Amino acid sequence: MTEPVAPRDADEGTDPSVSIRSMSEAEDGSSSTARDGDPLHDEAQNQGFRPLKWWVEIGLTLAFYVVYSAIRNQFGSALGDSVREESFRNAERVIDLQRSIGLYFEERVHTFFLEWDAFIVFWNVFYGTFHFAVTVGAMVILFARYPRRYTFMRSTLAATTTVALVGFAFFPLMPPRLLGNCDSRFGACEPGFDFVDTLVDPGGLWSFESGTMETISNQYAAMPSLHVAWAVWCTVALYPVLRSRWSRRAIVAYPILTLFAIVVTANHYWIDAVGGLLALGIGLKVAPRLTRLLPGPPGTLTSDVARRPQRA
Repeated sequence: MTEPVAPRDADEGTDPSVSIRSMSEAEDGSSSTARDGDPLHDEAQNQGFRPLKWWVEIGLTLAFYVVYSAIRNQFGSALGDSVREESFRNAERVIDLQRSIGLYFEERVHTFFLEWDAFIVFWNVFYGTFHFAVTVGAMVILFARYPRRYTFMRSTLAATTTVALVGFAFFPLMPPRLLGNCDSRFGACEPGFDFVDTLVDPGGLWSFESGTMETISNQYAAMPSLHVAWAVWCTVALYPVLRSRWSRRAIVAYPILTLFAIVVTANHYWIDAVGGLLALGIGLKVAPRLTRLLPGPPGTLTSDVARRPQRA
């Protein structure tokens, strides 16, 4: 007599290949959820987006900087006496604000080091070269090795610099080096200020009084400080992907050194640096939308971070 066959469990009726595949995915972490932070998976997600091309990026960067420079100079020192007077009044407001909170120290810092010519020349060179060299270097590193992070940080830099134009247009600010300066046609020649235009004396690689720089620069584009904004941008861009301790410490120190440079050379007030941080904050907020409009894979602030090799 044949015994009745017991009904099979629902689990027993499952296709063995499905069970084996599920077990395999659990063991090797290859499920769709596990792939979410994987570089290969990220690259697959980027399919359908135009790849980055260096000549396109150089073209975009140069075009942006030409337009930025043209707009910046439209609202600057080239406008003559009216903007010079307004920029001096704004400088008085900034100094009064800093004095009211007990943090007007730029003049003391500047005059303390003023007799150290070699020291001042070094910081003039730092001020005039690192601003561009480190920023361009950071962009090249990101472009070559971390394309998704590059697209996000490129958008952040563009947005930050655009925000700065608003400050230059609506709040022209005379830098400390021009307050008591009677030699420059851009100076206020006001008594009571001990600031010196160190780019002229003891000098550096260039000065705002040289023929070309005098023509193409906006002498009153001090608020916000793009030197500080770009320096902090470099730190945000590179710190998560740098490998060695010394390089990470160097990129953290860079904005601090930049802040010292803009003060000791009398090119900015410290509060200009705060304006730079605000501009960068807005740039980071705008970047996600801008990134989707520009060429390349859409990145985020955390893109490519997981790809940095970890060291004990």
